[in-house]
Amino acid sequence: MTKRERQPAVYIMANKRNGTIYTGVTSNLPQRAWQHRTGAVEGFTRRYDCKLLVWYEMAQTMESAIVREKQIKAGSRARKVALIEAFNPRWDDLYERIAHD
Repeated sequence: MTKRERQPAVYIMANKRNGTIYTGVTSNLPQRAWQHRTGAVEGFTRRYDCKLLVWYEMAQTMESAIVREKQIKAGSRARKVALIEAFNPRWDDLYERIAHD
């Protein structure tokens, strides 16, 4: 496993552009995004078909990632959409970008 895979990250999954979104935190972004994409885990993302990784931000520590996740989750939907569109204006699936880095 590479160092990048073990780096804490905050991420947003979506089911389509301007659709349902989910914010999460993980220590292994490629693996966690794959789990969401394949429906490997029960829960919100499987129920609402959130398979597109549309935004992510790496963190130095898991503690700082959790703080950032809480900050994002506390914000409005409009703020989450603005965050996504500043990073990924077309809401492309970014999984391939992180799966092969």
